[in-house]
Amino acid sequence: MQAEPTDNRSYYDAFAERYDHGRDHGYHKLIDDQAAAIVRRYSGDRDVLEVGCGTGLILQRVAPHARSARGVDLSPGMLEGARARGLDVVEGSATALPFADASFDLAYSFKVLAHIPDWDACMREMVRVTRPGGLLVFDIYNRHSLRYLIKRLWGPRSTSTAFDEGAITTRFWSPQEAAAHLPEHTRLRDRYGIRILTPHPIVCRLPLVGAVHNRIEWALMDSPLAALAGFYVLVLERL
Repeated sequence: MQAEPTDNRSYYDAFAERYDHGRDHGYHKLIDDQAAAIVRRYSGDRDVLEVGCGTGLILQRVAPHARSARGVDLSPGMLEGARARGLDVVEGSATALPFADASFDLAYSFKVLAHIPDWDACMREMVRVTRPGGLLVFDIYNRHSLRYLIKRLWGPRSTSTAFDEGAITTRFWSPQEAAAHLPEHTRLRDRYGIRILTPHPIVCRLPLVGAVHNRIEWALMDSPLAALAGFYVLVLERL
C-alpha cells in the first residue's frame, strides 16, 4: 500500500478498475437506490447535474426521471464507465465546475464531498450552477454514526492494487457541524439518512435477514434517526 497521500484523480482512476464490482446487489445497491430515490423526489421535469458521478451508478437511475441529466467527474477512468452506460458526462473538478451560472435546476452529490479538501469552494460552485429556486442535494459522512465507529475500529479498506481508503482526504462531520458550514444564498429544506442501522455490508446479503434489514433502512430514511445515518443527506434550496 501507498506510503504517502495521493491526489484524488490518481486514486479514483485506480479505483475505477473494480469500482462497479458487486454494486448491483446487496449493500451498495441499497445505498445507491436510496440516494437515487431521494434525488428523484425533486428531479421531475428538471435539468439535473451530478457532481462526482463516478461510473454513473446513481446518474443512470436518475436520468430517466429528469428533463436532462448530466454528470461531471475528475477521473477519466471513472468516466469511461459512465460513458459506457450512455450517460452525458464531462471531465472536471467539483471546485471549478465546467458549466455556466444557473445551468441546472438541481445539483446533487453522494459519497464525494467528504473527499474534497476545499468544501467551501465546492459548495460555492454547486450554488453557482444552480438556478434560483433550484435545489442542492448532498451527503456528509456522519461522525455520529455506526459507520464511523466501524471505520475507526477496522481501519481503511483496499480500493485498488495501489491504494486504500486512507490515501485521500476523508472528512467526518456531525449534523451540527454540517449545519454550520452550509453555503450562502441557500436555506435548509429537508434531511434524510442512508445507512442508519447497518452494522456491516454483509448483513444485506443474508437470506431473510437481509430483506428485513433493507426494509427497515428504507423506513428509517425519513425518520428522526436520520441524524445517526452514516450518510446524512441535506437538501438545500437556492435562494
